[in-house]
Amino acid sequence: VQLQASGGGLVQAGGSLRLSCAASGRTFSRSAVAWFRQAPGMDRKFVAAIFRTGDKTYYTDSVKGRFTISTDNAKSTLFLQMNSLRPEDSAVYYCATDPSVILSSLASPTAYGYWGQGTLVTVSS
Repeated sequence: VQLQASGGGLVQAGGSLRLSCAASGRTFSRSAVAWFRQAPGMDRKFVAAIFRTGDKTYYTDSVKGRFTISTDNAKSTLFLQMNSLRPEDSAVYYCATDPSVILSSLASPTAYGYWGQGTLVTVSS
């Protein structure tokens, strides 16, 4: 599967962005799907995930109540709706998927074998 992320940009603090991640070659059905982010000089960190699309969503604490992860009905596009953005949300955001991810590894970037190219989000104060 190939993933293409888009939707990043420059936004003021308090604003919103919606990231998209289009899959080609295979849908997200029966796969974990996730968003990670990486700030300059930092490790890639978990943001949000859906474990085998249609099931419960998971978020890192800092984005709970502000970000929403979802997929379209065809399970071929992954979204991340980001509201009330903060400067500390600035990073390159990556989408990822893998059918072999287990629940206990959902937040681990090493568990995912398929990655989008990343889209830059910059939040100004």
